[in-house]
Amino acid sequence: MRIDLTILGPHLGFLAEGALLTAEVCGLALIGSVILGMLVAIARTSQVKWVNGLAFAYVDLFRNVPFIVQLFFFYYGLPEIGIYIDAFTTGVIALSISGGAYASDAIRAGILAIDNGILEAAEVSGLPRRVTFTKIVLPIALRTSVRPLGSVLINMILTSSVLSTITLNELTGNAKIVASDTFRPFEVYVVLLVVYAALTYLVSIGVSMLHRWLNRDMQERVS
Repeated sequence: MRIDLTILGPHLGFLAEGALLTAEVCGLALIGSVILGMLVAIARTSQVKWVNGLAFAYVDLFRNVPFIVQLFFFYYGLPEIGIYIDAFTTGVIALSISGGAYASDAIRAGILAIDNGILEAAEVSGLPRRVTFTKIVLPIALRTSVRPLGSVLINMILTSSVLSTITLNELTGNAKIVASDTFRPFEVYVVLLVVYAALTYLVSIGVSMLHRWLNRDMQERVS
């Protein structure tokens, strides 16, 4: 078989549209995941047992159910009870809820890793607990959770390929259409492999740079 990547030339714009849609879905889902992850992480560190239990149940459920099952539930299951959501919104919601379960673990670990001396100093200075949590605890926890949250984003990009099963023409969905039109699946999926690898690699570099920038004061103290 002769490999000919030039046949994809006329379809590059179409594939780029799919890549942009993937970026849009994942960007919105990351925001949703971090917000949901923060709320769940706070609930999991709560002293109220039923709040802690609900948060634990949420994380346990969505980490142990295949994402495609969650996706089909939202897109095909909810209409049976009168709830209709378009494919794009469904993709964002499903990725946010699934990603939130993993993001909550990262943020919770960041909260638990905070030095007790910082909390004691805030208490001695007379800061209310709410102010201490919002102004000190959460910012530190998010800063130390950058790398794990980056892993959540990378997993989200890879998982988003499943969204083509609900007719959302993101990168993988458009690639399937191109492969069907050109009858050259080998070339199409070689390009798809390279694009996904490049996307995740760029995200890894970006996360590393962000982590170094956010923690530059700690690195200066060490040096």
